[in-house]
Amino acid sequence: MTHLLHRSIHTPPRKAVSAAGIHFTDAAGKQYIDASGGAAVSCLGHAHPDVLAALHAQLDRLAYAHTGFFTSDVAEALADTLIASAPEGLSHVYLVSGGSEAVEAALKMARQYFTETGQPQRRHIIARRQSYHGNTLGALATGGNEWRRAQFKPLLMQAHHIAPCYAYREQHAGESDADYALRAAGELEAKILELGPDTVAAFVAEPVVGATSGAVPAVGDYFKHIRAICDRYGVLLILDEVMCGMGRTGSLYACEHDGIAPDLLTIAKGLGGGYQPIGATLLSRKIYDAFANGSGFFQHGHTYMGHPMAAAAGLAVQQVIARDNLLANVRDMGAVLRENLQSAFGQHPHIGDIRGRGLFQAIELVADRDTKAPFDPARKIHAHIKREAMERGLMVYPMGGTIDGVQGDHVLLAPPFIVTRDDLGQVTQRLSDAVKAALAA
Repeated sequence: MTHLLHRSIHTPPRKAVSAAGIHFTDAAGKQYIDASGGAAVSCLGHAHPDVLAALHAQLDRLAYAHTGFFTSDVAEALADTLIASAPEGLSHVYLVSGGSEAVEAALKMARQYFTETGQPQRRHIIARRQSYHGNTLGALATGGNEWRRAQFKPLLMQAHHIAPCYAYREQHAGESDADYALRAAGELEAKILELGPDTVAAFVAEPVVGATSGAVPAVGDYFKHIRAICDRYGVLLILDEVMCGMGRTGSLYACEHDGIAPDLLTIAKGLGGGYQPIGATLLSRKIYDAFANGSGFFQHGHTYMGHPMAAAAGLAVQQVIARDNLLANVRDMGAVLRENLQSAFGQHPHIGDIRGRGLFQAIELVADRDTKAPFDPARKIHAHIKREAMERGLMVYPMGGTIDGVQGDHVLLAPPFIVTRDDLGQVTQRLSDAVKAALAA
């Protein structure tokens, strides 16, 4: 009997006893390739000696200091490191313990920015359908995953949702990427005008949509149009890079691919690589100056924000990525992963789309490739794939189709940045076998 409330009460998880590199070992001695980084977290794999050494050294110096009393050298150094390579205009870092906290902070920063600058009527948050921004109430309200939101709706603040930029499902036949990007971005302008331009505070989006849609990148100049629309109406742009950021797509910040900079940017998962719970909200100089020239503080806080041990993990992870030129490996191995997926699934009768950037890739399963019709959700194809993959010593991140009956089940891959060509060959073969077995079930 367990006294833990596990994610699934009726399906107890295996017990992990050790991990090293890209492998986990369970209590029975079986090994698993971590091809999802947990939930796109473990960017350096497991038991990296440099990160472990940094944590031991920090523990000997300072384990905890409340930010109401102290800052720390390691937290300051991490902030310096993040801003040194951050998108243009971002100037300060707010360290928290995870992605949901980072999004909550960003939402509050957006609201406080407008109260500090004499625009208290700006209150509306716009996001996209089938997005995910976290599980705390503000983040959950902002996200557009209806299955996650449904039972908690009476507790959620009002948020507004527009269509995602999801080419496989929503781009019209014969419509160019440029035209589709313009049309999809136009939904934001229409929603701003509907709500009243001077009442909208922020638009929130993932540059590459994570688990809820399966590594969906925008097409064309979608985000350049979004940036222009936000600027036109004085709306803050919040980019959620909790899952897709910190190198996962081949650039440290995912929005680099789109050639834009946000007003607020959230990161977590790959920031600390799973070695400690850590997240951050990066804010622009104009937002910082509004606080500094107004009330002089951000009215928010958490007990463990700026935690020295967490900051030490984040700093060590980022230093290793830079020193070992791992972003180049993400790009190189990302190309190999895409080739492998195309070879294994490009002509598969039940794989409708293969997509993503860098080492952040996904396949979408469909009952019919021609119509893109999803499988009946009752079949739980994604759950079967996870089970079959685990039996074959492979960890992947499957998700079920949405409750709107449109999107299909998909499988997300986000292997550690240290993965090799041979590793990816094993990943693809085991995944192919797992998909075959799951579809036959």
